[in-house]
Amino acid sequence: MSTPLADRVRPRTLEEMVGQEHLLGEGALLRRIARGGNIPNMIFYGPSGVGKTTAARIIAAAAGKKLERLNGTTASTGDIKAIIAGRDGFDALDGVLLYLDEIQYLNKKQQQTLLEFIEDGSITLIASTTENPYFYVYNAILSRSTVFEFKTVSAGEIEKSLSRALELLREETPEITAEEGVLSHIAAACGGDVRKAVNALELTWLGAAAREGAGKNRLTLEDARAVSQRSAMRYDREGDEHYDLLSALQKSIRGSDPDAGLHYLGRLLEAGDLLSPCRRLLVIAAEDVGLAYPLAMAVVKACVDSALQLGLPEAKIPLGEAVVLMATAPKSNSACAGIEAAMADIQRGRTGPVPRCLQNKHFDGADAAVKGQFYRYPHDFPGHWVEQQYLPDSLVGTVYYRYGENKTEQAARAYWEAVRGRG
Repeated sequence: MSTPLADRVRPRTLEEMVGQEHLLGEGALLRRIARGGNIPNMIFYGPSGVGKTTAARIIAAAAGKKLERLNGTTASTGDIKAIIAGRDGFDALDGVLLYLDEIQYLNKKQQQTLLEFIEDGSITLIASTTENPYFYVYNAILSRSTVFEFKTVSAGEIEKSLSRALELLREETPEITAEEGVLSHIAAACGGDVRKAVNALELTWLGAAAREGAGKNRLTLEDARAVSQRSAMRYDREGDEHYDLLSALQKSIRGSDPDAGLHYLGRLLEAGDLLSPCRRLLVIAAEDVGLAYPLAMAVVKACVDSALQLGLPEAKIPLGEAVVLMATAPKSNSACAGIEAAMADIQRGRTGPVPRCLQNKHFDGADAAVKGQFYRYPHDFPGHWVEQQYLPDSLVGTVYYRYGENKTEQAARAYWEAVRGRG
C-alpha cells in the first residue's frame, strides 16, 4: 500500500511548517522552547489538520530523550504501564518523552496513572487534543502542563503546502499539469485544515491519472471543486465548533449585524443542525431583544415552530426571517439582568418571609399581634395600583429591574411614574 500524500509531504522541521506563526514564528515562545532542548510538559490544543501532531513529533525527536508514542483512541492502561516500566532501561537514563495523541480519549484513571511520573520528571508529556483540554484533561495534569492553542491555517499558507505536494507528485509523474486556480480553490475550500487540503489534492490527482485521452494527468478546477465540496465545514455537535457557532450567532444578532447572523445560521443548517439554532433563537428573543420589542418572542416562536414543522431545507426561510428580525430590532437586556440580579440575591441567602399581605392565608395564629391579611386589591384603586409592600422586609427598597433606554420601556416608565404620582 502506498503512503498517503499527506504523510509524504509532512514537514520534517519547524521551518517547513505552515501557519501557527504565533507559536512557531521566528522568536515565538514555542519555537524558542523547541530550540532550547529543555522540553516542559505541553498540551497542543486545536482543530484537526493544523500541525499539532507534526509539531509535537518534530520537538519530541529533537529532545534527546527516549521517545514513546501513544494514541488515546487505542491506548490501554497496560500500554501506559509498559512505558512507565521502560523508564529503568539504559536508553531512558535522560528520561522518557511521551507523545500522546488525542489525550481526551484517555479516561481519568489512565491519565492519573501518568501523573506521578510526570510530576517527578521521569516522563515528559507532549499531548495533543482537538477538544478543549480544560474540559477533557485531568486537572492535575493540566496544572503541570502548558497549553498551546493551534489555530486554523490561512488559505495562503495552505497553498504553500499544496505547492510542495504538487512538486512531490511531479517527481513521480512529471507530465502532471494543473489548471489555473486549482491549488487556490482547494486551499480556500478546506476550512483551514492542511491535511484535508492535501488529501483533496491527492484525490484530484488520482482522478486525473485515471482519465483517458488528452485530459490524462491534468488537474482540473472542476475536479477540485468536486472533491472539496462542503470541505470548509468544521462541525462536531459535541465539540467546540458547535458552541462557537451558536455563540457567534447570538453575538452577531446582539450586535445588530444581520449578515453575520445569517452566515452563522447558514453554517449550522448546512451541517444539518436544526434544533440547536431553534433553541438559541428563542433565547436571543428573550435575552437580547427583550422588552425593547416584546412581540419578537411571539414572532420568533412562530418562526421556530414553522421551521420544525417544515424541516430542512425549507426551515432556513422562517429561521432566516427570525435572524433578520432580531438583528434589526431594538435591543434590551433589562429583564434578563433583572432576573439574574434577583437570583444572585437568592443564592446569597437574601430572602425572608413573604409579607403578610401577600400570603395565601385566611386566618392568623394565636401568636399574631395584629390579625388580618390586609391585602389591598389594586383593581379597586385608580390606575389599578395602590402602594403596599411586596418584597420581604429584608429587601425593601431593592431594585432589580431598570428600564431600558428604548421607546417601549421608556413609555412604560412614563406611564407608571404618572400613575404613582411622580410624573
